[in-house]
Amino acid sequence: MIRISGFIALASLFFSTTIIADDIPDLAKTPGVSRPGFTKTKVCSIKWGKDERHVTPGMKRQVFANYGYSGYTDPQCTADAHDKTCEIDHLISRELAGADDVNNLWPQAYGGTPWNAHLKDRLENRLNKEVCAGRLSLKTAQQMLVNDWRKAFIKYFGEP
Repeated sequence: MIRISGFIALASLFFSTTIIADDIPDLAKTPGVSRPGFTKTKVCSIKWGKDERHVTPGMKRQVFANYGYSGYTDPQCTADAHDKTCEIDHLISRELAGADDVNNLWPQAYGGTPWNAHLKDRLENRLNKEVCAGRLSLKTAQQMLVNDWRKAFIKYFGEP
């Protein structure tokens, strides 16, 4: 009986939040890559959004293909209220020294699941602020994204 109760408790913990497989990347396809030589000082001195991106259309096609998506109109790219479907997202965000590399990119939907690109973007901004304020190391923030960004989101913002 104890085993069954333990199993039920574990199962209820596991299923307490609805999770869809593409809420997080497949780490075999997207292990996460950071930019060499980037330190906290460099990360905190860049005006993110104003810097250059180096993700080419060919890289985006490759990422979609790696995940079996046909592109931005794939049914797995669920649209949000503004008809944005998917983004090719950085697992380790650019604000935390994530590389523009196919091994750091995955397709993430804007709509559908509560665990969408909008929430991850919000977390990325928060983690950048935590790093720049000295409350979190750059390496720890990167690992929070790689090890399941949803857990970090819950830590800082609660359940979506």
